[in-house]
Amino acid sequence: MNKVFVIAEAGVNHNGDINIAKKLVDVAVEAKVDAVKFQTFRAESLVCKNAQKAEYQMETTDKKETQFDMLKKLELTLDMHKELIEYCKQKNVAFLSTPFDLESIDLLEQLGMEVYKIPSGEITNLPYLRKIGKLGKKVILSTGMSTIQEVQDAVKVLKDSGSEDISVLHCNTQYPTPMEDVNLNVMQTMREALKVPVGYSDHTQGIEVPIAATALGATVIEKHFTLDRNMEGPDHKASLEPEELKQMVQAIRNVEKALGKKEKTPTASEKDNIPIVRKSIVAKIPIKKGENFCESNITTKRPGTGLSPMLWDKVIGQKANRDFQADEMIEL
Repeated sequence: MNKVFVIAEAGVNHNGDINIAKKLVDVAVEAKVDAVKFQTFRAESLVCKNAQKAEYQMETTDKKETQFDMLKKLELTLDMHKELIEYCKQKNVAFLSTPFDLESIDLLEQLGMEVYKIPSGEITNLPYLRKIGKLGKKVILSTGMSTIQEVQDAVKVLKDSGSEDISVLHCNTQYPTPMEDVNLNVMQTMREALKVPVGYSDHTQGIEVPIAATALGATVIEKHFTLDRNMEGPDHKASLEPEELKQMVQAIRNVEKALGKKEKTPTASEKDNIPIVRKSIVAKIPIKKGENFCESNITTKRPGTGLSPMLWDKVIGQKANRDFQADEMIEL
């Protein structure tokens, strides 16, 4: 099993079209992620009719359209959920979806959801947190826009309600996130404060930040992806395209392997190099039997199959027990 659980966040990049949603699953499978995640909501339960859109949504969708109207077009129906879950089973990739309201939690529970992903916007939603906590399922909590105290409060609510398996994701909710606002070091702060596994949900452009998060010990990485960044919709522009997603997953797996063990010792692949690149104590010039070894008649050269140069001080001053030719390894 992979140490880092990689979630390909399809989100609402299906644009309300089941065929696009399935193509996104195909892309995620091709990239070898662990899970593909969508979003479950009813616009009526999620947002007031006159609520404004976020600035990044204004830039990527119709400015005259309300947030409600935008989201209404991006809903997945119950039948679409069932079809996607079945499709993910066929493709052998985990299906996840983030519920954005209480009714959507019920819908996902009805569909047998085993892992609940809580979005950053719900971290201060007490009834929502309690409802998910009571399910006793694995929880992944995003923490964008929050203070450490708010994260601690949310984790406490989840635990008090019945959640035992909680992972927390550091996150910044600006799409795309400026590099100076990423603050990956917060992962360590949360790990120490919360004593739970910590990961990273990324909204930067490119793939280097999730890779860096992996190197810092992230146990979960989540990243938005799309079929094409030029598609119409709120999140496409801050998403990876298929080839980039594939590159990110491969890089994460490489970093995961490279992190390896904490013990400092020669690895199997480098042991054969030891005699080749280390040095031995050898005669610098011809040395006669009975002469004292000194700085002027011995030196160190490759290969490392003779006396280690760490024995230099023991060799200096001793008498040669035989004649040595130049470059011949010294024996005591």
